[in-house]
Amino acid sequence: AKVDLSSQHMKVYVDGKYKYTWPVSTGKAGHRTPTGTYTVYRMSKHHKSRKYNNAPMPNSLFFRGGYAVHGTYSYKSLGRWPASKGCVRLSPKNSRILYNLAATHGKSNTRIQIQR
Repeated sequence: AKVDLSSQHMKVYVDGKYKYTWPVSTGKAGHRTPTGTYTVYRMSKHHKSRKYNNAPMPNSLFFRGGYAVHGTYSYKSLGRWPASKGCVRLSPKNSRILYNLAATHGKSNTRIQIQR
C-alpha cells in the first residue's frame, strides 16, 4: 500500500499489480503520520485505542509503534484533509479489503509506504 500524504489517497498493489485507489485521512498538524516504508508487525480485527478513549480502530494493520492503517466511521475527511492523530484512516469497507489482503498474503509480506 502506498499512501500519499499530499493527496490523501492510498494506492494498493497486489503481487506488484495495481488494484485500488482509496481516499484516506492521515495525521493532522501536531500529529504527523511518519513517512517511510514499513512492514506490518501486528494485525487486530476489532482494535480499540487505549490512548484515545477506546476509539474503534477496525481492521488495524500496525506498522510502527502505535501507528496503524485502520477503518474509521468519520468519513467526511477521507481524501480531503489530514484529521487523525497520526494513523492512516480508511472507510470500514476499504479497511476490511486491505485487512483481508494482509491476512491472505501474510503480515510480513505486507508493506505500507508513506510519502509526502
